[in-house]
Order: sequence, then C-alpha cells, then structure tokens
Amino acid sequence: MSANYPLVVGDIRPSQLLYTYGVGALLDLPKLSVIVSGLDDWPTDPAYTKPIVEDRLLSAVRFELPDVQQLLSPPVVLETGLPADPFDATSRIGVPVASFPRWMVCPLCRLLAPLSSGLFKLKEEPFHPDRTAYRHENCQKGKVPEVVPARFLVACEAGHLDDFPWHDFVHQGETCENALLRLNEYGASGEARDLEVKCDTCGKPRRMSDAFGTENRKKLPRCRGRRPHLRDYDPEGCDLTVRTLTLGASNTWFPMVLSTISIPVKVDRLAELVEQNWAKLKDVTHPSVLGFLRSQGQLGELKDFDDEKLFTAIEARRNIDAGAAPPPSSAPDLREPEWRVLTTGGNDLFSDDFRLIRVAPPENYKGLFDQIVLAERLREVKALVGFTRMDSFGELTDPDLRQEIRLAPLARQDPTWVPAGEVRGEGIFIQFNEKTLQHWLRRASVETRATGFLESHVKWRSTRNIEPPEEGFPGMRYALIHSFAHALMRQLALESGYSAASIRERIYARPPEVEGGPMAGLLLYTSAPDSEGTLGGLVGQGKPEALGRHIASALEAARLCASDPLCAEHPPSRTGRTLHAAACHACLFAPETSCERGNKYLDRSLLVHTVEIEDLSFFE
Repeated sequence: MSANYPLVVGDIRPSQLLYTYGVGALLDLPKLSVIVSGLDDWPTDPAYTKPIVEDRLLSAVRFELPDVQQLLSPPVVLETGLPADPFDATSRIGVPVASFPRWMVCPLCRLLAPLSSGLFKLKEEPFHPDRTAYRHENCQKGKVPEVVPARFLVACEAGHLDDFPWHDFVHQGETCENALLRLNEYGASGEARDLEVKCDTCGKPRRMSDAFGTENRKKLPRCRGRRPHLRDYDPEGCDLTVRTLTLGASNTWFPMVLSTISIPVKVDRLAELVEQNWAKLKDVTHPSVLGFLRSQGQLGELKDFDDEKLFTAIEARRNIDAGAAPPPSSAPDLREPEWRVLTTGGNDLFSDDFRLIRVAPPENYKGLFDQIVLAERLREVKALVGFTRMDSFGELTDPDLRQEIRLAPLARQDPTWVPAGEVRGEGIFIQFNEKTLQHWLRRASVETRATGFLESHVKWRSTRNIEPPEEGFPGMRYALIHSFAHALMRQLALESGYSAASIRERIYARPPEVEGGPMAGLLLYTSAPDSEGTLGGLVGQGKPEALGRHIASALEAARLCASDPLCAEHPPSRTGRTLHAAACHACLFAPETSCERGNKYLDRSLLVHTVEIEDLSFFE
C-alpha cells in the first residue's frame, strides 16, 4: 500500500479492501493513521489488476452506480520470493492512502498541531515501512520524539469526515492570533474527562468531555462536507451537525458490499475466456493479429478456438463497450436464480467453479427437509459499491429488504469500475419441506411470537429513523431458518476443521405470496481466495449419516445455554435495542463474517424446547 508520496507504508490482504479497509476507511498502521483514497487515484494497470466476470452481480452494482462497466480486483504485485526492493517501480503499485487525521500530538511536550504547520517532519524508512513516522524535531524537551495522531475526529451521517475543530473548540468561536495548542492529560484513565485542550497563547482551556453527549453535540459546528478520501468537499454541502468520534471507533466506516454465488445460467466458455483476457485482446483489430499471438503462445486456453470464431467473440465484446446496455430500472434479484439452480439445476450447468451432488435428507429428518445438496465447488463474487458512517444499514442491503441508503461516494466522478473479489469454496445446501413449514407457521403460538417479533422490528427501525418502520419484516420463516443455520454452523465448526468465522450463511426465505417464492432453505459455505478453494472438509460432513448426527447434536446443544434461564426468558425486545429473542453469544450468535443479518432475528425456542418455552419448536 502506498501513500500520496511515493513510499510504501504498509500492506493488507486484498479481501480487507472490501470489508475492513475499503475506500474512505481509516487504517491504523504501527506509526501512522491513514485514510484509503478514492478510486480516482487507484492504479488500473492490467498488469496488476484483472477483470472479474459475473454478469448478475455487475447488473446489481449498476443499479446502484449506473456508470460502472466492470468489476476489477485490487492492484496486486505477485510475490517473487526475493527480498523487496523499495526503490523498484513495482513497490509503488498498490492502493493510495493519505495521512489522516492531519493533527498530531507530541507525547513529550503535548504540542497539538496540524501537519500543515511544518512542525512535524516525516522520517522515512524505505526498508522498514512499519517504522515510517512523523517526528517533532524542535520539541522543547530536547529530544526528537515520534508524534501520534490526535485521538479525536468528527463525522456526520452523510458520510463526511473531518479533523476535530480544535481551534474553535477551545476558543469557543473567539479569535486568537498565533494560537499554540497543547493536549494535556490528567489521570491515567485516558477518558475524555481527563483530557484538556489548552491554548498557550491566550491561556484558554477546555475539557474534551464537552465534545461528547447529545447536548454537547448541538454546540459543535455544522459539518463542512469534507471528504478526505477524495481530497475535496461535498459540492452539495451538508446541513448536519458533526459528532465527535475517537480514532479507531467501529462506527467510522461501514461498507456496502453486494455479493452473489456464481451460478452458471448458461455456459459460454469462449465469452468467459475473452472477458478474462480482455486486457490483452481489446487491441486485436484483425484475425491476423490472433495468428501472431498464437505463434507466440500468448493465447493460453483460447488456443483451442479457431481465429474466426475467436475474432467474432472479440468483436461482440467490443460492441458491448461501444454501446453499453442501460442500467437496470429495478434492483436485480440475486437470490432467485441461485435458489432455482440449487433446488432443480441439472448437470448441464456444472463447470469448474460449480459442481453439485444431491443426496437424501438424514433418515430422522425426511419429513422436515426435501433435499440436501452438497456443493463441491462454489465461487462467490463480491463488490464494494459505497459506505456509510455512524450507522450501519447492514441487512437492509438485502434485495428482499430494499431501503433507500445515502451512500458516501467512492470517487469524485461517477466511477466506471468498482473493486471486487472472488473466492472459491464448498458448501451444504438444505431445503426445508414447504408443507411442513406452512403447518408450523399456522400454529397459534408461532403467530403470537411473530407479533412480538414484528413489534420489536418496528421499534428497532423507529429508534433509527428508518421509514416506514413496519416494512422489511422477514417473518418467522426467516427467523426459523436463520436460527437453525446458526445452530448448525456452530456444530460444523467443531467437526469440519474450519473456524466459526470462516463458515458463512446464505438464507433463502420467501413466502409464497412474494415474487420468486416460496423459498425455504439455507446454504452454509466456506471459501478461500486462492484458485483451488477449499479441500472438502465441509462437504464431507453433509452426507446423510454424518449430517443427521450433526443436526441432532446442534439441536441438543440449543436446548440449554450457559446463560439460562436469562437467555431462554429473553423475549423480542420492545425497547428497540435488540432484534432477537432467546439467543446470545453463548448459544446462537455467530461472528460478523458469518451472519448476513448481524445476529438479528434469532430465537432457539423456535428450534427445540427450552427451559422457558415448549410450544414453538419446529424440531419436535
């Protein structure tokens, strides 16, 4: 990863650029705090990036960002096995970042000043990027200490981020010529009430505790609309009041990532290969050029196709660029095609990235499940389309819960590409019996529980000003399948060799009256970013006898929780704080990387008898 100056300052995994440190996110390096720059500054050299082909996902991305024409992997330089040369041109290939926040604090003299003041100098360490730091060369303590980023920032719900207004805060709107600030700490707690900003010039002090709280927020200035990842200010301005955040706060950045399981609707191997090699083929203007490439051995797998057919495919791909199709008028349905192929797809759709084996349900669960499908090969593709600050919309990006979301932009201009990633793996798909499920949903006790969940859902959305609050309730169908997925994930993590954080869920739950329904099933899968994917540890647990044993163990474990009776007695919340019932970290909660709904709509009493409720269980 490189900074605005040509210097490597750290490295992260490509997958982290989608979920953890994407565009606009703050990255805490050993000596620096930096912000990831917008897509305008990212390198797109075909030698270091590659197009990722997934038409269904691209269509969904274009619904959000109409000008996007392709999905690209982040820039990556292949490892050579040799020691890194910081002066080689390839060492500067990466994602650009900039120092942020721009205000620094000297740990010795407590001087608080921006980098633009010239008081702090950058000490570069090309061969040890982790040691690169700013230093206070004229510290009054007589040393040259490394300075640290100021601990406080301000942000607003529109996605803007700015340095804390130190001058205005301590002087409370009054002017002070040549102000010299210091951030003093009184006490060892590190809390805001023990920190004081003081101006040496005029002597005015102010405690940092005055910057926090609902009432104090009203006293902070209006947001300036700053977008440091784009190096500009929002041209539309901003009428919100900023909120103080601490550096490293978890609500500084929430990504909006769209993902899909790559389902081959039709196999066109030639078109797929042309797309993968488009950087090389886009300049081919005559079939004779293909003959030259063939003689040089540069066609790879395309050598199996004759020049005429290959050139026709190249022209078809070029026509797509020349007259791009208009973006979809409605959000594409990413789940329905997956459901259709997982439940009824035949061998004619199988490919190197998609292979299924259908097996019978475990003997003791044949009346509850219609079929079990072992996915020996799966490919998941993800794309970053924006981000939010302060509030995470999380599950509201689900196509079944469409919600207008004000996303912070990824670039100054409308982007023509977005960063994406692909991973390959394996999974187990379980389809519930619709007739049995409908019978369970009509129980009076289940309908009563549904009323409680709906009230909790409305209250939760109301407290977050999500309108209309009564929409988007997934229903008890979803709560049941979601709870079962979490219980089974925990059990499989014990048996398959994968950690709990590496197994993910994909829930298919739609009632018959909704377009694309009925759906009632779940896919538990694991994936890895290399070309080979995973090694069968999860699929091996999906065979009828083994899966039946795992389901029985998962349900038995769900009967009792280490937090019982408090956990079992937990009803759907009416305060809007949570959106689950009998569930907690000791029984059903899963890691953030595993759950698609942020551990909401969970209730183990829907699965089995608990110490509190015995009339809701689906698995009697």
